[in-house]
Amino acid sequence: MSQEQQFLLSGLHCAACVHRVEKMVGKLSEVELVSVNLADQTAFVQGNVSASQVIDTITKIGFGAELLESEEIRRAKQQAQTQAALKQKKFAFMSALAVGAALMIYGMLFGMELTNENRGQWLIWAVITLVTMMVTGKHFFTGAWVSLKNRSANMDTLIAISTGVAWAYSGYLLMVNQLGGHLYFEASVMIIGFVNLGKFLELKAKQRSSLALEKLLDLAPQQAVILDGDFTKTLPVKAIKPQMRVQALTGDRLAVDGVLESGTIWVDESMLTGEALPIEKKIGDSVRAGTIVQDGAGVYVAEQVGSQTALARIIHAVRHAQSSKPPLAKWVDKIAAVFVPIVLLIALASSLIWLGFGKSFEFALSIFTTVLIIACPCALGLAIPLSTIAGVARSAEFGVLVRNIEALQASSEIDTLVFDKTGTLTTGEMTVSQVETFADVDQTELLRLVKSLESQASHPIAKALVKFCENLTACDVSDIQISKGKGISADWNGQKVRIGNEKFVTEVLSPLSSTKISLSQMEGVHSVGTQVFISVDSQLIGVITLQDQLRPESAELINQFQRQGYRCLMLTGDRQVTADYYAKQLGLDGVIAEVLPEQKAAEIAKLQAEGRKVAMIGDGINDAPALAQANVGVAMHNGSEVAVETADLSLMRAGLQPLAAVLPFSKRVLANMKQSLLGAFIYNVISIPIAAGILYPLTNWLLNPMISAIAMALSSITVVLNSQRLLR
Repeated sequence: MSQEQQFLLSGLHCAACVHRVEKMVGKLSEVELVSVNLADQTAFVQGNVSASQVIDTITKIGFGAELLESEEIRRAKQQAQTQAALKQKKFAFMSALAVGAALMIYGMLFGMELTNENRGQWLIWAVITLVTMMVTGKHFFTGAWVSLKNRSANMDTLIAISTGVAWAYSGYLLMVNQLGGHLYFEASVMIIGFVNLGKFLELKAKQRSSLALEKLLDLAPQQAVILDGDFTKTLPVKAIKPQMRVQALTGDRLAVDGVLESGTIWVDESMLTGEALPIEKKIGDSVRAGTIVQDGAGVYVAEQVGSQTALARIIHAVRHAQSSKPPLAKWVDKIAAVFVPIVLLIALASSLIWLGFGKSFEFALSIFTTVLIIACPCALGLAIPLSTIAGVARSAEFGVLVRNIEALQASSEIDTLVFDKTGTLTTGEMTVSQVETFADVDQTELLRLVKSLESQASHPIAKALVKFCENLTACDVSDIQISKGKGISADWNGQKVRIGNEKFVTEVLSPLSSTKISLSQMEGVHSVGTQVFISVDSQLIGVITLQDQLRPESAELINQFQRQGYRCLMLTGDRQVTADYYAKQLGLDGVIAEVLPEQKAAEIAKLQAEGRKVAMIGDGINDAPALAQANVGVAMHNGSEVAVETADLSLMRAGLQPLAAVLPFSKRVLANMKQSLLGAFIYNVISIPIAAGILYPLTNWLLNPMISAIAMALSSITVVLNSQRLLR
């Protein structure tokens, strides 16, 4: 069976690093999927591959990797890694800039050119700058060396070559005593200082990108009070097992999922469901880990613990989605694979061209160094992952679980919303409004028969019928058969009983039955509601009418969707007359009624054939094929497990409000990705030619290598800050 594993990486600097890791891990046999996130330095790997194989492969190409076994471990290690990186970057940029500033002051006082008088001082500065570069920029040089051994190139390559060549050239002038030659020792350390400063600021800014996920992690308490007979004891949450009795007092954060055994409590579930008001929980009600007891006291029995709690599953789903990549990222990956080699060629070609025009070697060296430094694959690599992390985390705050970032991108292109009726536009709580009997059948006997069959089904209509008949004794029936989307049948006292929709029941009625006349007469009386027909052998013995209540917010939200430009349709198995009634109440643009479950996907396909981008919103098992067929499948809160598994988006609270929030937000996420990518490309398209000296013939102006280091750092920081706008 395919397994999912997540690894914490270290040493990734740019999109080229990401491409390298994905390419090499993807070559391993049994690997089905690998997705690396530059923003949070993680890799998601799916397939029957051992963790040791993945770690060995990543280590061989020069990066660090370790398996993350739980969210708690991931969080602790990631925070430790970030803090260590911040400390290292702070020391690196402060040390390098201090040495560089001191050297610049020396140069301003005594000149940057080599003379017989200052040769001794410059020898000392050469050693100081070399040591500084090795201490503060060691990671650049080791990264470049490993990349070279693996026949690839990344940001480390650009920094190492540019600073290394500048120092080596200055060292050469010093060794051969080239009097009057301009020395670039200060540029080498200043560039490393500015790049490290940029990385430090970038890391600080990125810490906020996973803030929403960290809030979810903070919901999980560390310990809880367990009742063991007459005694209580405090246990770590990890030690709680199913069937343990857990205390719930005012102010407590519930430790695991369970069922309230005693007492009454009011629970704040806002972080999981978005519901602002506390929910009253009585004996027998479900409670969930991470929610807060606002008032009351009780005891609950643990059911789902550890990674099985709703909170843990939500966190896993968010992490999974944050590791995914939209189609846009594949295009970026292709560019990243050739970006650094192209920049190296541009730098070399530019310097040679200027040499060909008669410029000095120092001039050509400055061009070469500036082009290498100003090119920024970091901004390119960060653009999509940062928007992904922020977008998925923010969606969770809205009350929407995103299966993968592709779903969010697809949501931004939707133009048609197709709603299932029961449980989606309505509350799903059917109530019996009328019972009609025929052929002198006693109503109580009819309802006993209905209860005996419908208690075997799980459809909302079946549940409503059983609830209506709860005080009656069921009949003895056998050979129960469920016809999906139609009805249910069974043997009773040697007779065949059918309960279901009109087609299912009337197809077995006697052609001469007078009840068919009664049936046609009933059309006007029972035009509103869902009708359930009951027959024994070839005789219709009853019709029960049920009504489902519209959700209070449905009409308002449908109107809101329409104002935003969406076409809103209803897809239901109900009779046309019933569907039309609800559609009129809601102001829908159209209705597709009397559709069997297996036909729903075909109806979605028809809309797609018309060029429509369709989102299907449903909650039942019968909606699963349509959810899978749609461009975006949306599962309602408390929908069936099959529906939730099939859906691209899952709503974490009742009603359509989360969907109303996430649809316009998905457009913002895609726009944010494009803005960051466009900014990164425009930066490189403009800055690289300027660094190559394209303006020099017109303005006699040349970009300083140290300024290019600052510009490169700012481009990455701009991308980070842009993604954080999604968190507002």
